[in-house]
Amino acid sequence: MKKGNLAPILKLNLPPPDETSLTKFLTESGTFMDGDLLVNRDGVRIVPQSQSDTPPLIQPSDNQLSLADFDAVKVVGKGNGGIVRLVQHKWTGQFFALKMIQMQADESTRKQIAQELKINQSSQCANIVVCYQSFYDNGAVSIILEYMDGGSLADILKTVRSIPEPYLAAMCKQILKGLWYLHHEKHIIHRDMKPSNLLINHRGEVKITDFGVSTTLANTQGLANSFVGTYNYMSPERIIGGNYSYKSDIWSLGLVLLECATGKFPYSPPQPGEGWANVYELMETIVDQQPPRAAVDRFSPQFCSFIEACVQKEPNDRSSANELMSHPFVSMYDDLAVDLASYFAEAGSPLATF
Repeated sequence: MKKGNLAPILKLNLPPPDETSLTKFLTESGTFMDGDLLVNRDGVRIVPQSQSDTPPLIQPSDNQLSLADFDAVKVVGKGNGGIVRLVQHKWTGQFFALKMIQMQADESTRKQIAQELKINQSSQCANIVVCYQSFYDNGAVSIILEYMDGGSLADILKTVRSIPEPYLAAMCKQILKGLWYLHHEKHIIHRDMKPSNLLINHRGEVKITDFGVSTTLANTQGLANSFVGTYNYMSPERIIGGNYSYKSDIWSLGLVLLECATGKFPYSPPQPGEGWANVYELMETIVDQQPPRAAVDRFSPQFCSFIEACVQKEPNDRSSANELMSHPFVSMYDDLAVDLASYFAEAGSPLATF
Protein backbone atom coordinates (compact mmCIF):
# COMPACT_ATOMS: atom_id res chain seq x y z
CA MET A 1 0.00 0.00 0.00
CA LYS A 2 1.45 3.36 -0.97
CA LYS A 3 1.07 5.78 1.87
CA GLY A 4 1.77 9.07 0.13
CA ASN A 5 2.56 11.99 2.40
CA LEU A 6 2.74 10.91 6.02
CA ALA A 7 0.76 12.79 8.66
CA PRO A 8 2.64 14.01 11.74
CA ILE A 9 4.10 11.20 13.85
CA LEU A 10 2.05 10.08 16.88
CA LYS A 11 3.08 12.27 19.81
CA LEU A 12 3.96 10.11 22.80
CA ASN A 13 4.10 13.03 25.27
CA LEU A 14 6.76 11.31 27.33
CA PRO A 15 9.42 13.07 29.40
CA PRO A 16 12.88 13.11 27.83
CA PRO A 17 14.89 10.04 28.80
CA ASP A 18 17.71 10.27 31.29
CA GLU A 19 20.63 9.39 29.05
CA THR A 20 22.82 8.39 31.96
CA SER A 21 20.32 6.02 33.55
CA LEU A 22 19.38 4.43 30.22
CA THR A 23 22.94 3.70 29.12
CA LYS A 24 23.04 0.21 30.64
CA PHE A 25 19.89 -0.83 28.71
CA LEU A 26 20.76 0.54 25.26
CA THR A 27 23.15 -0.45 22.53
CA GLU A 28 24.88 2.17 20.43
CA SER A 29 22.18 1.76 17.77
CA GLY A 30 19.46 2.76 20.25
CA THR A 31 17.87 -0.65 20.71
CA PHE A 32 16.43 -2.10 23.91
CA MET A 33 17.84 -5.55 24.60
CA ASP A 34 17.42 -8.27 27.19
CA GLY A 35 19.15 -11.54 26.40
CA ASP A 36 17.83 -12.70 23.04
CA LEU A 37 15.12 -10.00 22.90
CA LEU A 38 15.76 -7.03 20.65
CA VAL A 39 13.42 -4.06 20.24
CA ASN A 40 13.99 -0.89 18.21
CA ARG A 41 11.83 1.64 16.41
CA ASP A 42 11.24 -0.87 13.60
CA GLY A 43 9.83 -3.59 15.84
CA VAL A 44 10.65 -6.53 18.08
CA ARG A 45 12.30 -9.86 17.41
CA ILE A 46 14.02 -12.75 19.13
CA VAL A 47 17.63 -13.17 17.98
CA PRO A 48 20.02 -16.08 18.61
CA GLN A 49 22.39 -15.48 21.50
CA SER A 50 25.30 -15.71 19.09
CA GLN A 51 23.97 -12.60 17.36
CA SER A 52 22.98 -10.66 20.46
CA ASP A 53 26.20 -8.60 20.60
CA THR A 54 25.78 -7.22 17.09
CA PRO A 55 22.12 -7.77 16.18
CA PRO A 56 20.88 -6.83 12.70
CA LEU A 57 18.37 -4.01 12.52
CA ILE A 58 14.85 -4.99 11.46
CA GLN A 59 13.91 -3.84 8.01
CA PRO A 60 10.27 -2.64 7.87
CA SER A 61 8.07 -4.38 5.31
CA ASP A 62 5.17 -2.94 3.33
CA ASN A 63 2.57 -4.32 5.76
CA GLN A 64 4.44 -3.72 9.02
CA LEU A 65 2.98 -1.33 11.57
CA SER A 66 4.84 1.82 12.51
CA LEU A 67 4.20 4.40 15.24
CA ALA A 68 4.02 7.01 12.47
CA ASP A 69 0.88 5.27 11.17
CA PHE A 70 -1.25 6.05 14.25
CA ASP A 71 -3.20 9.02 15.56
CA ALA A 72 -3.75 9.29 19.33
CA VAL A 73 -7.44 9.49 20.33
CA LYS A 74 -7.52 9.44 24.13
CA VAL A 75 -6.14 7.81 27.26
CA VAL A 76 -8.18 4.72 28.13
CA GLY A 77 -6.38 3.45 31.18
CA LYS A 78 -3.21 2.28 32.81
CA GLY A 79 -1.58 -1.10 32.45
CA ASN A 80 1.20 -2.59 34.56
CA GLY A 81 3.69 0.27 34.65
CA GLY A 82 2.40 2.13 31.60
CA ILE A 83 -0.25 4.39 30.13
CA VAL A 84 -2.69 2.89 27.59
CA ARG A 85 -4.02 5.10 24.81
CA LEU A 86 -6.65 4.48 22.19
CA VAL A 87 -5.09 5.08 18.76
CA GLN A 88 -6.42 4.91 15.20
CA HIS A 89 -4.55 3.58 12.20
CA LYS A 90 -4.35 6.35 9.59
CA TRP A 91 -4.73 4.12 6.56
CA THR A 92 -7.37 1.58 7.62
CA GLY A 93 -9.28 3.49 10.33
CA GLN A 94 -8.89 0.52 12.68
CA PHE A 95 -8.58 1.19 16.40
CA PHE A 96 -5.84 -0.24 18.60
CA ALA A 97 -4.64 0.13 22.18
CA LEU A 98 -1.15 1.60 22.53
CA LYS A 99 0.58 0.75 25.80
CA MET A 100 3.57 2.98 26.47
CA ILE A 101 6.09 2.13 29.17
CA GLN A 102 8.67 4.76 30.07
CA MET A 103 11.99 3.05 30.67
CA GLN A 104 13.17 2.99 34.27
CA ALA A 105 16.75 2.57 35.46
CA ASP A 106 16.22 -0.58 37.48
CA GLU A 107 16.74 -4.16 36.47
CA SER A 108 13.40 -5.51 37.72
CA THR A 109 11.45 -3.12 35.48
CA ARG A 110 13.61 -4.04 32.51
CA LYS A 111 13.06 -7.75 33.17
CA GLN A 112 9.29 -7.30 33.49
CA ILE A 113 9.11 -5.40 30.20
CA ALA A 114 11.21 -8.02 28.44
CA GLN A 115 9.06 -10.82 29.88
CA GLU A 116 5.84 -9.16 28.71
CA LEU A 117 7.23 -8.59 25.22
CA LYS A 118 8.38 -12.20 24.90
CA ILE A 119 5.01 -13.55 26.01
CA ASN A 120 3.16 -11.15 23.69
CA GLN A 121 5.46 -12.12 20.84
CA SER A 122 4.72 -15.84 21.19
CA SER A 123 1.06 -15.98 22.30
CA GLN A 124 -1.64 -16.85 19.77
CA CYS A 125 -4.96 -17.65 21.40
CA ALA A 126 -8.49 -16.36 20.83
CA ASN A 127 -8.83 -15.59 24.55
CA ILE A 128 -5.55 -13.72 24.94
CA VAL A 129 -5.45 -10.04 23.92
CA VAL A 130 -3.57 -9.84 20.61
CA CYS A 131 -0.21 -8.05 20.51
CA TYR A 132 0.47 -6.80 16.97
CA GLN A 133 3.85 -5.10 17.29
CA SER A 134 6.24 -3.52 19.79
CA PHE A 135 8.74 -0.70 19.42
CA TYR A 136 11.47 1.08 21.31
CA ASP A 137 11.46 4.82 20.61
CA ASN A 138 11.77 8.14 22.44
CA GLY A 139 12.91 6.48 25.67
CA ALA A 140 9.86 4.20 25.86
CA VAL A 141 8.70 0.75 24.86
CA SER A 142 5.42 0.99 22.94
CA ILE A 143 3.16 -2.04 22.46
CA ILE A 144 0.37 -2.07 19.86
CA LEU A 145 -2.45 -4.24 21.26
CA GLU A 146 -5.91 -5.32 20.23
CA TYR A 147 -8.42 -2.72 21.43
CA MET A 148 -11.10 -4.28 23.67
CA ASP A 149 -13.85 -1.67 23.43
CA GLY A 150 -15.94 -2.95 26.35
CA GLY A 151 -13.34 -2.21 28.99
CA SER A 152 -12.71 -4.75 31.73
CA LEU A 153 -14.70 -6.84 34.19
CA ALA A 154 -13.70 -4.24 36.78
CA ASP A 155 -15.54 -1.63 34.70
CA ILE A 156 -18.61 -3.85 34.45
CA LEU A 157 -18.65 -4.39 38.22
CA LYS A 158 -18.77 -0.62 38.73
CA THR A 159 -22.08 -0.45 36.85
CA VAL A 160 -23.88 -3.65 37.92
CA ARG A 161 -24.59 -5.02 41.37
CA SER A 162 -23.55 -8.53 40.35
CA ILE A 163 -23.32 -10.75 37.28
CA PRO A 164 -25.91 -13.58 36.96
CA GLU A 165 -24.69 -17.16 36.78
CA PRO A 166 -25.49 -17.82 33.10
CA TYR A 167 -23.24 -14.95 32.03
CA LEU A 168 -20.57 -15.94 34.52
CA ALA A 169 -20.52 -19.44 33.04
CA ALA A 170 -20.15 -18.07 29.51
CA MET A 171 -17.33 -15.76 30.60
CA CYS A 172 -15.68 -18.50 32.64
CA LYS A 173 -15.55 -20.80 29.61
CA GLN A 174 -13.55 -18.21 27.68
CA ILE A 175 -11.23 -17.36 30.58
CA LEU A 176 -10.47 -21.05 31.11
CA LYS A 177 -9.56 -21.47 27.46
CA GLY A 178 -7.08 -18.63 27.85
CA LEU A 179 -5.66 -20.09 31.07
CA TRP A 180 -5.43 -23.55 29.53
CA TYR A 181 -3.41 -22.08 26.67
CA LEU A 182 -1.10 -20.18 29.03
CA HIS A 183 -0.60 -23.08 31.45
CA HIS A 184 -0.50 -26.11 29.18
CA GLU A 185 0.64 -24.75 25.83
CA LYS A 186 3.02 -21.95 26.87
CA HIS A 187 3.91 -22.99 30.46
CA ILE A 188 3.13 -19.48 31.69
CA ILE A 189 1.76 -18.45 35.09
CA HIS A 190 -0.09 -15.16 34.71
CA ARG A 191 0.36 -14.17 38.40
CA ASP A 192 -1.99 -11.19 38.25
CA MET A 193 -5.45 -12.53 37.47
CA LYS A 194 -7.96 -9.86 38.54
CA PRO A 195 -11.06 -8.17 37.09
CA SER A 196 -9.07 -5.32 35.52
CA ASN A 197 -6.92 -7.79 33.57
CA LEU A 198 -9.93 -9.51 31.99
CA LEU A 199 -11.07 -7.40 29.03
CA ILE A 200 -14.31 -7.58 27.04
CA ASN A 201 -15.55 -6.27 23.70
CA HIS A 202 -18.77 -5.63 21.79
CA ARG A 203 -18.68 -9.15 20.32
CA GLY A 204 -19.02 -10.67 23.80
CA GLU A 205 -15.43 -11.88 23.88
CA VAL A 206 -13.48 -12.10 27.13
CA LYS A 207 -9.68 -12.05 26.95
CA ILE A 208 -6.76 -12.14 29.36
CA THR A 209 -4.27 -9.27 29.26
CA ASP A 210 -1.24 -7.75 31.01
CA PHE A 211 1.71 -10.10 31.30
CA GLY A 212 4.04 -7.67 33.06
CA VAL A 213 4.46 -9.94 36.08
CA SER A 214 3.99 -13.32 34.40
CA THR A 215 6.60 -16.02 34.55
CA THR A 216 7.44 -18.95 32.30
CA LEU A 217 8.16 -22.37 33.74
CA ALA A 218 10.14 -25.11 32.06
CA ASN A 219 7.22 -27.55 32.09
CA THR A 220 3.77 -28.15 33.53
CA GLN A 221 5.26 -29.41 36.81
CA GLY A 222 7.51 -26.38 37.38
CA LEU A 223 7.41 -24.18 40.47
CA ALA A 224 8.08 -20.48 40.97
CA ASN A 225 8.71 -18.55 44.16
CA SER A 226 8.84 -14.80 43.40
CA PHE A 227 6.47 -12.42 45.18
CA VAL A 228 4.78 -10.24 42.54
CA GLY A 229 1.22 -9.40 41.51
CA THR A 230 -1.84 -7.90 43.17
CA TYR A 231 -2.02 -9.13 46.77
CA ASN A 232 -5.86 -9.13 46.96
CA TYR A 233 -6.14 -12.10 44.59
CA MET A 234 -2.89 -13.80 45.58
CA SER A 235 -3.02 -17.44 46.63
CA PRO A 236 -2.00 -18.46 50.19
CA GLU A 237 1.15 -20.27 49.04
CA ARG A 238 2.34 -17.15 47.26
CA ILE A 239 1.64 -14.89 50.23
CA ILE A 240 3.77 -17.00 52.55
CA GLY A 241 6.60 -17.01 50.01
CA GLY A 242 6.38 -20.69 49.16
CA ASN A 243 6.74 -22.40 45.83
CA TYR A 244 3.75 -22.09 43.54
CA SER A 245 2.66 -23.15 40.10
CA TYR A 246 -0.23 -22.77 37.65
CA LYS A 247 -2.73 -23.55 40.39
CA SER A 248 -2.07 -20.09 41.88
CA ASP A 249 -3.90 -18.58 38.87
CA ILE A 250 -6.83 -20.90 39.59
CA TRP A 251 -7.15 -19.51 43.14
CA SER A 252 -7.27 -15.99 41.68
CA LEU A 253 -9.90 -17.05 39.13
CA GLY A 254 -12.12 -18.38 41.91
CA LEU A 255 -11.92 -15.08 43.81
CA VAL A 256 -12.65 -13.10 40.62
CA LEU A 257 -15.75 -15.17 39.80
CA LEU A 258 -17.02 -15.02 43.38
CA GLU A 259 -16.58 -11.24 43.36
CA CYS A 260 -18.49 -10.99 40.08
CA ALA A 261 -21.30 -13.17 41.48
CA THR A 262 -21.70 -11.34 44.79
CA GLY A 263 -20.68 -7.82 43.78
CA LYS A 264 -18.06 -7.54 46.51
CA PHE A 265 -14.55 -8.77 47.20
CA PRO A 266 -14.79 -12.23 48.85
CA TYR A 267 -12.82 -11.32 51.97
CA SER A 268 -14.64 -8.95 54.32
CA PRO A 269 -12.74 -6.81 56.88
CA PRO A 270 -13.04 -7.93 60.53
CA GLN A 271 -15.11 -4.87 61.44
CA PRO A 272 -18.26 -4.40 59.31
CA GLY A 273 -18.35 -1.05 57.54
CA GLU A 274 -14.61 -0.53 57.91
CA GLY A 275 -11.81 -1.23 55.46
CA TRP A 276 -8.74 -3.35 55.97
CA ALA A 277 -6.28 -1.75 58.39
CA ASN A 278 -3.38 -2.60 56.09
CA VAL A 279 -2.19 -5.03 53.45
CA TYR A 280 -0.81 -7.44 56.01
CA GLU A 281 -4.13 -7.81 57.79
CA LEU A 282 -5.73 -8.99 54.55
CA MET A 283 -2.81 -11.29 53.79
CA GLU A 284 -3.00 -12.87 57.24
CA THR A 285 -6.72 -13.43 56.75
CA ILE A 286 -6.16 -15.18 53.42
CA VAL A 287 -3.48 -17.42 54.92
CA ASP A 288 -5.06 -18.18 58.29
CA GLN A 289 -8.81 -18.32 57.67
CA GLN A 290 -10.86 -20.80 55.72
CA PRO A 291 -11.28 -19.84 52.05
CA PRO A 292 -14.48 -18.07 50.99
CA ARG A 293 -17.38 -20.06 49.63
CA ALA A 294 -20.40 -19.26 47.47
CA ALA A 295 -23.58 -19.17 49.57
CA VAL A 296 -25.62 -22.33 48.95
CA ASP A 297 -28.88 -20.43 49.39
CA ARG A 298 -28.02 -17.90 46.68
CA PHE A 299 -26.23 -19.90 44.02
CA SER A 300 -26.57 -23.19 42.19
CA PRO A 301 -24.80 -26.29 43.56
CA GLN A 302 -22.72 -26.32 40.37
CA PHE A 303 -21.42 -22.78 40.91
CA CYS A 304 -20.69 -23.47 44.59
CA SER A 305 -18.79 -26.59 43.59
CA PHE A 306 -16.80 -24.69 40.95
CA ILE A 307 -15.71 -22.00 43.42
CA GLU A 308 -14.76 -24.64 45.96
CA ALA A 309 -12.65 -26.41 43.32
CA CYS A 310 -10.75 -23.15 42.71
CA VAL A 311 -10.13 -21.79 46.20
CA GLN A 312 -8.68 -24.76 48.02
CA LYS A 313 -5.88 -23.57 50.30
CA GLU A 314 -3.77 -26.59 49.41
CA PRO A 315 -2.67 -26.14 45.77
CA ASN A 316 -2.72 -29.87 45.04
CA ASP A 317 -6.41 -29.93 45.98
CA ARG A 318 -7.32 -27.29 43.39
CA SER A 319 -8.50 -28.28 39.95
CA SER A 320 -6.43 -27.37 36.91
CA ALA A 321 -7.70 -25.23 34.05
CA ASN A 322 -8.06 -28.38 31.98
CA GLU A 323 -10.15 -30.10 34.67
CA LEU A 324 -12.31 -27.03 35.24
CA MET A 325 -13.19 -26.82 31.54
CA SER A 326 -15.24 -30.00 32.01
CA HIS A 327 -16.82 -28.90 35.31
CA PRO A 328 -20.67 -29.01 35.17
CA PHE A 329 -20.97 -25.29 35.94
CA VAL A 330 -19.15 -24.26 32.75
CA SER A 331 -21.70 -25.94 30.47
CA MET A 332 -24.88 -25.92 32.58
CA TYR A 333 -26.33 -22.88 30.78
CA ASP A 334 -25.32 -23.82 27.23
CA ASP A 335 -28.95 -24.49 26.26
CA LEU A 336 -29.86 -20.87 27.02
CA ALA A 337 -27.73 -19.53 24.16
CA VAL A 338 -26.34 -16.82 26.44
CA ASP A 339 -25.59 -13.60 24.54
CA LEU A 340 -22.66 -11.91 26.27
CA ALA A 341 -22.50 -9.13 23.69
CA SER A 342 -26.03 -7.98 24.53
CA TYR A 343 -25.42 -8.37 28.25
CA PHE A 344 -22.28 -6.24 28.19
CA ALA A 345 -24.09 -3.52 26.21
CA GLU A 346 -27.17 -3.55 28.47
CA ALA A 347 -25.04 -3.65 31.61
CA GLY A 348 -23.53 -0.31 30.69
CA SER A 349 -20.16 -1.48 29.42
CA PRO A 350 -18.11 1.62 28.57
CA LEU A 351 -18.06 0.93 24.83
CA ALA A 352 -15.97 3.53 23.08
CA THR A 353 -17.61 6.55 21.49
CA PHE A 354 -15.60 8.76 19.20
